[in-house]
Amino acid sequence: MNPSAESSQPAITYLNHETSVMSWLLTRDHKRIGVMFLVGVIFSLLLGGIFAMVLRLELLTPGPTLISPMTYNRMFTLHGVIMVWLFMIPAIPSAFGNFVLPIMLGAKDVAFPRLNLASFYIYLAGALLTVFGMLWSGADTGWTFYTPYSTVSPSALTPILLGVFIIGFSTIITGLNFITTVHTMRAPGMHWTRIPLFVWAIYGTSVIQVVATPVLGMVLLLVSMERLLGAGIFDPSRGGDPVLFQHMFWFYSHPAVYIMVLPAMGVITEVVCAFSRKNIFGYRMIAASTFGIAFVGFFSWGHHMFVSGQSTFTSGIFGVLSMLVAIFTAIKIFNWVATMYGGSIDLRVPLLYVLGFIFLLMFGGMTGVAVATTSLDVHWHDTYFVVAHFHYIMVGAVLMAFLAALHYWWPKMFGRVYPERWSFLAAMTIIFGFIVTFLPQFLLGNLGMPRRYYQYPQEMQWLHVLSTAGASLLAFGFGLIAVYLLWSLRYGPVSAPNPWGSRGYEWFSGSPPAPHNFTRAPSFEREVHDYTVPEAPRVY
Repeated sequence: MNPSAESSQPAITYLNHETSVMSWLLTRDHKRIGVMFLVGVIFSLLLGGIFAMVLRLELLTPGPTLISPMTYNRMFTLHGVIMVWLFMIPAIPSAFGNFVLPIMLGAKDVAFPRLNLASFYIYLAGALLTVFGMLWSGADTGWTFYTPYSTVSPSALTPILLGVFIIGFSTIITGLNFITTVHTMRAPGMHWTRIPLFVWAIYGTSVIQVVATPVLGMVLLLVSMERLLGAGIFDPSRGGDPVLFQHMFWFYSHPAVYIMVLPAMGVITEVVCAFSRKNIFGYRMIAASTFGIAFVGFFSWGHHMFVSGQSTFTSGIFGVLSMLVAIFTAIKIFNWVATMYGGSIDLRVPLLYVLGFIFLLMFGGMTGVAVATTSLDVHWHDTYFVVAHFHYIMVGAVLMAFLAALHYWWPKMFGRVYPERWSFLAAMTIIFGFIVTFLPQFLLGNLGMPRRYYQYPQEMQWLHVLSTAGASLLAFGFGLIAVYLLWSLRYGPVSAPNPWGSRGYEWFSGSPPAPHNFTRAPSFEREVHDYTVPEAPRVY
């Protein structure tokens, strides 16, 4: 334990000012709510990861290995449902956004603390209902719930649909809360051009959440009505239109990609600045590109439907719009690299995850441009190529940013530091394991291996074995992280108030912060991440 570090912390923090169970369950403190969301999404990640490992072990051999075909169908559905709706969408905004966004703005809390707590319990209720549906009789439709099969599937799909529907309310409430907080609760000196880029990313994400999520809720409710009442909206045997479902589903679910990725990009910007000891290169361009991605994302859903019968002209328009996203993304990557160029690089674990993020985003992004091309997409549609692209651009990027945020803000959240060598080993294992897991799947897809197939030709086995070996490395890496972070909570050395020497605004408060973050509103008289001036004193 470092005595000087301990003595420089606030005596009363959000962790120790009240310690009863009820003080946590009924808290309106955004930091505690962020921690509760963090626990929830980590549990979801664990559950989704277990399902993924079962799938990879089943695919070790071309024929049956561990589970039956029906169980396999349910496993990939449950893996997708858990990872998309319960982990990737809320992971960064609801956990880290809740914890650091008000502190970055110099506010004591979010605009609506009670609604903030309600959003957590709504998420919890939706998650429990979803898991209940899985335990009851599973689901075998895939996470996209495509009709007409989802209207007639014998599995207990309705509780899962309603569970995801309920989780959507949590997403909307969180988005409204963040938008209002940014507009009304900024501290003196916090001009729009001084807002941290992580906050800009969460703000852009919140706009998508508020505008697009109701469409998803409506379509899930309609599928539930079709199953319960035989409404005949999407089932062609009752006069419905299954392509209508695809339009409505992807109108939300394509922008949902950016609900997951934009907050991740916000994390990357903060970490790049902190460990390059430089302010961001191209602040305005990064902020503008965030809204460029959010805006274009609303008009590119049709690139998921190139083989659904839409016209060649329509497919071409959606293809061009999809490629525009790559331009806005390239602006961000260029500015991150330009920020690191000439900086005083401090290669710590959060920055290691940033490098993994940039590699996966560029690789996955380039394959995204390829699948936005109609002729190539028709060849790769519903193959493992799409699975690999999806995991590189979404899962890989979100996971790398989530782990970067977890390691960067861990001392801020809990006032403890973790063992550097073990965290380095875990980071290298996870980055390498992720590449080994999904790179072979690009090759499998190009060879014509359809996704979601239980069996495959003998000549493809070595690629599946390689993919399973990578997944095993991932599991080992996550296990290692769990061990040293849990150890750190009890036995880790006490952190200094700002262990990274960061100039991010959130480090103005203590680590961990006081119950209301600050004893008086801080005044922001310098740019965020300005390393040309001495570090400002903390306000607590």
